[in-house]
Amino acid sequence: MKKRNIILSILFGFLFLLVLIFVVLGKTTTFDQEVYDIIISIRSSFFDTYFTGITRFGNTVMVVLIVSMFILVTRNRYGVFLAISAVDSLLLNTIVKLIIQRPRPQGLRLISQGGYSFPSGHAMMSICVYGYLFYLAITKIKNKVLKYCVSTFLFLVILSIGVSRIYVGVHYASDVIGGYLLALCYLFVFIELTKNLNIKRG
Repeated sequence: MKKRNIILSILFGFLFLLVLIFVVLGKTTTFDQEVYDIIISIRSSFFDTYFTGITRFGNTVMVVLIVSMFILVTRNRYGVFLAISAVDSLLLNTIVKLIIQRPRPQGLRLISQGGYSFPSGHAMMSICVYGYLFYLAITKIKNKVLKYCVSTFLFLVILSIGVSRIYVGVHYASDVIGGYLLALCYLFVFIELTKNLNIKRG
């Protein structure tokens, strides 16, 4: 298990570096435009409402609220781990954005958003928060039906947040993919570290 988590972390880190290189070299323009055109083709009042709503689940205020509620409800070390993962995600995203300094898309936006574009902070936060909750769901929930329902819901939230950032016009597809990959690279290392802490504590 330990080797698997480290191997997955290295794999996602390598894929992130590939995406980063393509972005810096300007090789993702066609791909980004094609994905944007596909997603925008489904625009409707329903999807406008859905994606502008779901994208808020990656906002700092919403994440703080969710993490706080999880800590209050569970009252265990996993709440602390979740908070650490969220903070680390924010710090890591800020550092990389300041290094790359990719401007955001200039097309039609459904929401206002400042700052740089690569990698998507919402995509990273969705993995580091909802992805960690997904990990807890599949490893800690004993009831198979509940485990399936909760993990499926969290997976759809993560996917929807990523799509929403393209839909509302504040990110390129490569921003979202880069955010997912970097966060997954971090998350597998973080999971391994917290597992080791649990073993030592036990």
